[in-house]
Amino acid sequence: MSSTSATLTKPRPATLPEPAVTAVPAPAPEPGLGHRIGASAWHLARPAVAIVAFLALWETAPRIGLVDEVFLPPFTTVLGAFFDLVGNGRLVDHLAASLSRALVGFAVAVAIAVPLGVAIGWYKPVADLLNPILEVFRNTAALALLPVFILILGIGETSKVALVIYACTFPILLNTISGVRTVDPLLVKSARSLGLPAHRLFQKVVLPAAVPTIFTGIRMAAASSILVLIAAEMVGAKAGLGYLITASQLNFQIPDMYAGIIAISLVGLVFNGILVTIEGRLSRWRSDR
Repeated sequence: MSSTSATLTKPRPATLPEPAVTAVPAPAPEPGLGHRIGASAWHLARPAVAIVAFLALWETAPRIGLVDEVFLPPFTTVLGAFFDLVGNGRLVDHLAASLSRALVGFAVAVAIAVPLGVAIGWYKPVADLLNPILEVFRNTAALALLPVFILILGIGETSKVALVIYACTFPILLNTISGVRTVDPLLVKSARSLGLPAHRLFQKVVLPAAVPTIFTGIRMAAASSILVLIAAEMVGAKAGLGYLITASQLNFQIPDMYAGIIAISLVGLVFNGILVTIEGRLSRWRSDR
């Protein structure tokens, strides 16, 4: 009896819980060659979708009567006029005249605005001295001063180049000031603690850190140089894209007028692409590039 009760009261060995089984997801299959090619093609073609849709609308709207074909010719008609202007040399002559004015004015504006912006952004006495006059002129539209430039400098090349310089200076100047003032103070303190002289501090720290902001202003100024110059050429000029557009309108050569507008757009795209490339080369230190 005692052996039986001992057997009954003997504790049973504890059973360990079974380990949970975690399902391991199967690796996703790698995309095939066709899928990768299709993705790459779509990545390259995606930016052109909106442009193609716009050109298709431009081509079809006059042909189906949504707009008057006399005042808005189909895109293929305008494209034909564009190549005719290129073939007879007229577009090249007008483009060369506009580019020479725009590039000279733009280069002078960069040479003036960048050093001046660095001085204003870095030295408070210079900022206190020049800020009032800058505030007056930066709020005055360039085209509002076109009659003044013509009266003082004449109707020739000088007034047009001066107007481009005025229009380009303020975007570059204001962005240069902002870029210099927003440089990380820790970088400046670290460079000074290493004993860098003032000119090396500007060369190695301040200007590289301000390059993205400065180039934002330079790209804005490049667009302004073309737009302001075209307006000036429409008022008084014997050559240039603005003159081509105005003369074509007055002579009712509407396809030639739109061809001149397309030429302006292409010039703006090329300008912007060149500046973006230069900015990328000067900003290779940035981690996002």
